[in-house]
Amino acid sequence: MKEVLKKDNPTIEDVRNGLRDVLAFIGEDPGREGLLETPDRIIRSWSELYAGYDQSPEEILSKRFTETDGYDQMVLLKNIGFFSNCEHHQLPFIGVVHIGYLPGKCVVGISKLARLAECHARRMQIQERMTKSIADDIMKYLKPKGAAVVVEGQHLCMQSRGVKKIGAVMVTSAMEGIFKDNEGGCKDEFLTLIGTES
Repeated sequence: MKEVLKKDNPTIEDVRNGLRDVLAFIGEDPGREGLLETPDRIIRSWSELYAGYDQSPEEILSKRFTETDGYDQMVLLKNIGFFSNCEHHQLPFIGVVHIGYLPGKCVVGISKLARLAECHARRMQIQERMTKSIADDIMKYLKPKGAAVVVEGQHLCMQSRGVKKIGAVMVTSAMEGIFKDNEGGCKDEFLTLIGTES
């Protein structure tokens, strides 16, 4: 395969031409009718698939509420569906994210937790980094007593190629603050609530 180094900021036409080259490289005819608009379709799809680069976790978690009437128990949003792309093979991985935290002085609307997961999923990712990034952002911007994140993902890069193990599920977790030390059994409670034994 011929390697071509381009300038730092390619134009849209550079990208179109690169995608045409990829089509030719895999054995297709980029000039045939069904593929004429494929480079543009791919480019348009990227604005959705990689929308996370244009989103700020700080902004997503900026609307906080302090009127909680002393609520001091876990907040949990589970089964947040996600779709991401593996940065190693540019193949999808999909699954669910479970996010829990023990509030400090504030809480955040639950839709913001789903948006935070989406923000990180809509970037080129590895599941381990995505899991940790979500937990880190919750700790940084909400300043809770602790945060817990578990991600369950099925990776097409190992289902459609390589070892070809369909149905395998990768599970990653990030426990911060009191969840890390299982203080008061909060980690056990979190894992029970999401349906995973500790």
